[in-house]
Amino acid sequence: MLKKILALPLLLIFLVAIGLIWFYISAQPASGNRATLNDKNFVYFVIPKGESAARIGTKLESSGLIKSALAFKIYIQFTGQSGKLQSGQFKLSPSFSLFQNINALFNGPVEIWTTIPEGLRREEIAVRFATALGKDNAFVTEFMQASKGEEGYLFPDTYLFPMDVTATTIVKKMSDTFKAKTSGLTSGSGLTFAETVTLASLLERETKTDAERPIVAGIFINRLNAGIALQVDAAVQYAVGTSKDWWPILTEADLKINSPYNTYKFTGLPPGPIANPGLSSLKAAFDPAVTDYWYYIHDSSGQIHYAKTLAEHNANVAKYLH
Repeated sequence: MLKKILALPLLLIFLVAIGLIWFYISAQPASGNRATLNDKNFVYFVIPKGESAARIGTKLESSGLIKSALAFKIYIQFTGQSGKLQSGQFKLSPSFSLFQNINALFNGPVEIWTTIPEGLRREEIAVRFATALGKDNAFVTEFMQASKGEEGYLFPDTYLFPMDVTATTIVKKMSDTFKAKTSGLTSGSGLTFAETVTLASLLERETKTDAERPIVAGIFINRLNAGIALQVDAAVQYAVGTSKDWWPILTEADLKINSPYNTYKFTGLPPGPIANPGLSSLKAAFDPAVTDYWYYIHDSSGQIHYAKTLAEHNANVAKYLH
């Protein structure tokens, strides 16, 4: 009986010792050689947004950067850091120990993911990048200078940039992405390419779903062809918006301003895009639906309601907005 009692703790000590030896071996550099001062054996490792610690460990092992994904997971969980891993691009090495590679991950990415949603104007995009990359006002100023005349042509997407990237480089990448995304689009409405991009920017701000965009595009085309004012609130917002609120709730005075972007006062399209549209709005603008509708409104829940006549439109306004 005494032998059994003594055997249990000895067994536990033995198992702990085996575990520690395994962890020590697993924590050694995957390459078998420790990094030196002149070591240039670096690998750029990308962590997508939302990647779990378990998935990251598996990818590190399959990339030959660590010996054991299990050792990585155990260490991250034991130290309570599993939810603190950032997304982005990191400079790691197979010559680093497990702990060195983990430290490199927590020192922050050398490149970082930044998501630019559809429908932002240049000023908003500049601030988004400046905030994500830790830049100052000089970066925002450079972005605005580099993107002058590019409103509407800065494609909204998720981008991976190094922390020291310039605003000019970002603008070029966004512009190049726009060109690549729209290279196969041709207008079926009789508008020029530039006019169609302006139309797409209106759709981006005025619509909520992919399904309604071609129909609203068709409504805009109907009104343009008939010489009827588009009456797009977002275009007026673009004219009166400020850094305090780029898309303010409009007042009666706003709707009377003498601006070419006032689509209540002037017929036709505004002189240029009012925001940077995504692919869904671009496709709808280049291929609008043929429709008998001339009016639309969204109710408080975001549901759209179309009308073929002014009387129907007024009835929808009375029913859904009052």
